Amino acid sequence: MQLYNTLSAEERARLIDDAGQQRLTLSFYQYAHIVDPQQFRNELFLAWNKLDALGRIYVAKEGINAQMSVPAENFEAFRDTLEAYDFMKGIRLNVAVEHDDHSFLKLTIKVRHKIVADGLNDETFDVTNKGVHLNAKAFNEILDDPNTIVVDFRNHYESEVGHFKGAITPDVETFRESLPIINEQLKDFKEDKNLVMYCTGGIRCEKASAYFKHQGFKNVFQLEGGIINYAKQIKEEGLESKFIGKNFVFDHRLGERITDDIIAQCHQCGTPCDVHTNCANDGCHLLFIQCEACAEKMEHCCSTECLEITHLPLAEQVALRAGKQVGNKIFRKGKSEALKFKHSGQLEGVSLAKATDFNVGATVFEPKTKTLRQRIAQKKVLVGKGQHYYSKSQVGQFILEKAELQLGDKVLISGPTTGEQELVVENMYVNGQPGTNAVAGDKVTMSVPFKVRASDKLYKVLN
Repeated sequence: MQLYNTLSAEERARLIDDAGQQRLTLSFYQYAHIVDPQQFRNELFLAWNKLDALGRIYVAKEGINAQMSVPAENFEAFRDTLEAYDFMKGIRLNVAVEHDDHSFLKLTIKVRHKIVADGLNDETFDVTNKGVHLNAKAFNEILDDPNTIVVDFRNHYESEVGHFKGAITPDVETFRESLPIINEQLKDFKEDKNLVMYCTGGIRCEKASAYFKHQGFKNVFQLEGGIINYAKQIKEEGLESKFIGKNFVFDHRLGERITDDIIAQCHQCGTPCDVHTNCANDGCHLLFIQCEACAEKMEHCCSTECLEITHLPLAEQVALRAGKQVGNKIFRKGKSEALKFKHSGQLEGVSLAKATDFNVGATVFEPKTKTLRQRIAQKKVLVGKGQHYYSKSQVGQFILEKAELQLGDKVLISGPTTGEQELVVENMYVNGQPGTNAVAGDKVTMSVPFKVRASDKLYKVLN
């Protein structure tokens, strides 16, 4: 009985590409009384592993909190696995605005003391006495009320790239830090103000709203389904977005765009930018915002010190981080003196640029060494497989199995010996005749500057 992952992230990414199936990124949570979290965890793993469902899930005696990637064709079967439990019947699934087939590359289900680390003693207040849930339309309306105070219950690195206009954005690294800060900051407004709160998917506000009602706040409201559900509703209903910028998410995307406003800056040079990355030095792994120019110059490092370390022999790098919490064991949140343009706390929410401005004339570069996230971020679809072995690096022949191929398409040819080679199709023969378009079943021949083997796969690059 398999209860753990057997594939690496890169192996899983390759399988996803080869399958060529659309995947949905979604999240959900539910507070409930679970008698045996470990048994519940094992049942979920077995059911979801069969459906090729991936994600990061926490279960505890108080419920479940999940962020996942599910093949679109298995969506209903996945929902059935939830409906099998009474406490998840009719559960709301927050489906992402932007989908990425590589948003999650492992199925990780962990048993925790709590599904959200809030630092609260649930025995001291009624966790079911929650605030009023508001949909997108009602949320927009209450934000226009001058008697409203809106609070962002996310962390500084989340709110920096996107938040609701006029929101209080605490300069904190964890949810538990924000609760006493907000309680103290708003202690004089408990009776007469609307305390309106929001977070990514709604789960933090479920507990926070009950906590603040216990603290004496009379008018407590929360955004139903969080920013994810808000973005979906404003799109479907044609509403104005009072959220500006990007919604930070905890998967390989590190964010999905809600509006095309860029309200953050590259932490190294100050250029308008809202693209998060992790420092390429595995002994640092700092989460920060970096533009393409700085990424090329600094080789995806946060500082010259880290850059110098990445140039050391691997053995020396390992020796330097011996005994330290490094790599994926830590998640440093963008607080470093090396980041000259890092902004936290009360944010102005002013648009510095438009994301569309960078679609034309953007700098394109190939870094010397790509991180895992950069390697799997490339969108591609398997279209064919190599035929024969050509000793001369002049020609490659492929049988198309899926999709179409046209002149001008960018392709990636990949194999155990060939490695990964990218090129643009400038000429091709289709079934022995010069052609401009090929479909499934066609034999395609093209000129290539390297040797092609029968084990090679042909991908069409989509981005």
